[in-house]
Amino acid sequence: MAAVGSSVARKEGMDRATGAAKYADDLRFPGMLIGRTVRSTIPRGRITGISLDFDHAGFTVVDHRDIPGENTIALIEKDQPCLASDVVRHAAEPILLLAHESREALVAANVRIGYEREEPLYDPTRAEQVFKHILIEKGNLERGFARAEVVLEGTYATGAQEHVYIETNGVIAVPENGGLALHGSMQCPYYVLKALKVLLGGAVKHLRVVQTETGGGFGGKEEYPSMIAAHACLLALKSGRPVKILYDRGEDMVATTKRHPSIVRHKTGLTRDGRLAAMEVEVLMDGGAYCTLSPVVLSRGVIHAAGPYRCANTRIEGRVVMTNTPPNGAFRGFGAPQTQFAMEVHMDRIAETLGIDPVTLRLRNALKPGDTTATGQKLAADTSAVEVLREAVKRTGFKRKRAKLAGSGRGIGLALFYHGAGFTGSGEVMLGSRAGLETTPTGVRILVANTEIGQGTRTMLAQIVADSLGVAYESVEVAQPDTSVVPDSGPTVASRTCMVVGGLLERCAQKMRAQLQGSPAEHHLRHGRLHIEEQYEAPPGRQWDDKTYRGDAYATYAWGCDVAEVAVDPVTHEVRVAKFTAVQEFGRPIHPAMAQGQVEGGSAQGLGWALLENVVMRDGAMANAQLTNYVIPTTLDTPPMDIVMLENHFAGGPFGAKGVGELPIDGPAPAVVNALRHAGLDVRSIPATPEVLAASRAPCSWTASRSSRVSCRAPRRKAPR
Repeated sequence: MAAVGSSVARKEGMDRATGAAKYADDLRFPGMLIGRTVRSTIPRGRITGISLDFDHAGFTVVDHRDIPGENTIALIEKDQPCLASDVVRHAAEPILLLAHESREALVAANVRIGYEREEPLYDPTRAEQVFKHILIEKGNLERGFARAEVVLEGTYATGAQEHVYIETNGVIAVPENGGLALHGSMQCPYYVLKALKVLLGGAVKHLRVVQTETGGGFGGKEEYPSMIAAHACLLALKSGRPVKILYDRGEDMVATTKRHPSIVRHKTGLTRDGRLAAMEVEVLMDGGAYCTLSPVVLSRGVIHAAGPYRCANTRIEGRVVMTNTPPNGAFRGFGAPQTQFAMEVHMDRIAETLGIDPVTLRLRNALKPGDTTATGQKLAADTSAVEVLREAVKRTGFKRKRAKLAGSGRGIGLALFYHGAGFTGSGEVMLGSRAGLETTPTGVRILVANTEIGQGTRTMLAQIVADSLGVAYESVEVAQPDTSVVPDSGPTVASRTCMVVGGLLERCAQKMRAQLQGSPAEHHLRHGRLHIEEQYEAPPGRQWDDKTYRGDAYATYAWGCDVAEVAVDPVTHEVRVAKFTAVQEFGRPIHPAMAQGQVEGGSAQGLGWALLENVVMRDGAMANAQLTNYVIPTTLDTPPMDIVMLENHFAGGPFGAKGVGELPIDGPAPAVVNALRHAGLDVRSIPATPEVLAASRAPCSWTASRSSRVSCRAPRRKAPR
C-alpha cells in the first residue's frame, strides 16, 4: 500500500540569513533565487508519485530528469544519486529541488510524495552489503595465542557524532560567461569541481569552484558540499539565474554526514607480566545508506586499531556496511578515534586483570624507534610514545593521584595514542598535489586550494613561506581558493595541510629565493612575474601495498597522552571532568598559539563525544536535530586544560612539522572512560551519559579457562544510534 508524506519540514533548507546579509547577496548577484531541497520522509521504499500542490508561476522545479550528466555524487564510488529517481535508501534523501525569488512562496509550496514502503535495516550487525573489507595480518596469530599465558576479550562501542560547525552548509551557484561559478562553505574545492563535472557532463563548458570564508568544517564539509553544490548548480542551470541554498541548523543536522558508529571486538594474548603476545581485532562500522568516504575511514581506523603498541602477532579485520540511515562520512580523526577508544579502554582492563599499573603496562608495550607497526612499518627516530607518556604521568602526578582517589567516587585515567599524518599508503602519490608561489608588486602570493576553516591555514602557510624566503610576513598574501586560479594542492583533511602542502611551499620558496634578483617585489617590477610550482613526490624508500595493507602507512606519526580527572555525582550520575592534561608531539609547532588552540578544541570535541553528544535516531532519522537537545560542551562544561607540546622534528615536514589537526580528538574519550573505571564504573560504550552510567556499576565477570588463561567476555552491545 502506498504511503503519502510531505517533504521534511517545509522550512528546512530555507535561508534564515539576516536581512542585511540577503541585501548584500542581492547586490552582488542580481536576480538571485533561493533554493530548497525536498526530501524523503521514509527510510526505505520506492517513490510512487510526486504532486506539486501549488501555483508553479515563478518557480524553478528540478528532478532527476533535469540532470544533463550522470545522476550521481562522484566520490570513491558512484552509488549515491544527486536526486532519487525511484528508490529511497534513507530518510531525508533529496528527491526534488525548488527555487523562487520569494522565500515566503518557497516555504508555502506544498509537495506531496507517494511511497511504497519497504522494511529498513538499522542494525549494522545484520547488514549484508559491505562497502569495504580490510584485513591486516602480521606474524603468526595462532602461534602467538598458543604462547600466551593470559587471554582477554572485550567489546566496545562508539556512537555517531554531529559536527556542529558554527556555519551550516551553504552555497551560491552563479551563471557566468557561458558557464557556472559555485561559491560556498567547503573544505575541498577540487572535490566539488570533480563531482560537478560528472553531474553536468558537457552541458556546462566552464566551471569554477570558489571557497568562501568558512565557519568550521571538522570533516563535515569535505564530501557533503558536493551534494548541496550539485543542487544549486542544477537550479541555476535551469533558471539561468543565481541560486543560493543555505541549510538551517535542523536540515543540516538531519541530512548531512556524521561520525561512523562502531563496534570493536578485542581478543588479546599476553604474558603474565603484561607483554603483548597476540592481538586479534574485529572492527565494524556503520556507513549508512551510501558509500561516501567510508572505505578510507575504515582504512585509517583499522591501521590505528592496534594502538601505539608493538605486537609480533596481529590480525585486524574491518568491515564498513550499509544501513538505511543517512550516510556517515568524514569527521575529525577519520576512524582512528573509534578504534583507539577500544584499544585504550581494553588496555586498562588488561592492567586491572593482571594487577599491573596501567602506566607500567603501556611502557612495556609502547612503540619505540625501530619497532614495527601492525602494517610492518619500521618507525623512525621521531617516535615519541614513551616520551609523551612519561611527561603526562610526571606532570599530573598520575600514580600519586590514582592512589589518593581510589574509592572516593572520583577517578583519574589516561590514554596513549598516535595519529598518522597525511593520506594513507599511496594516497599522497595518487593525489599528486601541486602548490604554487608567485611574485607580486608588493611581495609574493601563495597559490593553493587548501582552505581556511578556522584552523589558521592562511597564517601558518604564510609563516612557512616568509621564513623560507627570508621576507616579512606582511609581504605574503594567500590567494582565495578558486579552482580557476590555484592548482590542486589536495583536500584540507587528514592532518596534511601543514606537513604536505606546507612542505611543497617551503620548496617553492627555496627555489624562488635562488632565482630572485633583489626582493620579490623588486624582481617583479624589473623582470615581471616569477612563478614557481612544486608537485608532491614520495619520500625515498617508502613502500606500500594497497592489496595486502603492508608497508609504510604514513610518512610519520604524531603522538599523544591525555590524562582526565573526573568526579561522578552519585545521585544523578552526571560526570564532571575536573582537569584535563594533554601532552602531544607533532613535530615543530609552526604557530604555537594556534597549535595549542587545535589541541584545546579537539580535546573539547572529544570530551563531548565521550560524555554528552548523543545522536538519537528514530525511524532512521536524527530525532534530536537541534542544539536544545543535542548537547555539546559549552565553556562551563570544558575543564581547565594543561596543554604540553613536545618537539621531535620530522625531517620530511617544513621546519620539522607534522600534522596536528586530528591527533587531539583520539585521546579524550578513552582517558575519560578509564577515569570512570577507576571511579568504579565499567563503561564500554560512549557517549557515557548518566543513563549509561547508572547501569555500569556491575563489575566485569572473569572466568578462568582450563589452560590457566583468563577471559573477560564483555556483553555484546549494538552501536548506539
